[in-house]
Amino acid sequence: MKGFILDSYAVIAYFEDEAGAAKVERILEQAENGRIRLAMSIINWGEVYYSLYRSKGKEKAEEALLIMEQLPIKLVDIDKGIAYQAAQFKANHAIAFGDCFAAALALCMDYPLVTGDKEFKKLGDKVHVEWI
Repeated sequence: MKGFILDSYAVIAYFEDEAGAAKVERILEQAENGRIRLAMSIINWGEVYYSLYRSKGKEKAEEALLIMEQLPIKLVDIDKGIAYQAAQFKANHAIAFGDCFAAALALCMDYPLVTGDKEFKKLGDKVHVEWI
């Protein structure tokens, strides 16, 4: 079955109704209907929380976590293989370490990464990106 990895950028865009939110919503609907699988690194889940906490406050960030629990997104814990790949990305590219975990998960699961974060362009063709 086809699947996607969600970067924190995509989920934040969805919650903040920013550019790309409609595309993320369509992807979520496809997952709800069982047509695709969605996954997200627990590291990037944490990024969603702290980003919303800083921009909207604790209450809104907590609400977002409750909503995320209802969304068809599998949260993936970081194992040694994913951490190793993330560290390889960080060692070789000027990219935020949190983003390296999203890219590593996409590579390890062989799913495209859904994001609008232009920083991922630094990885070239190492990870397939589905731009929002």
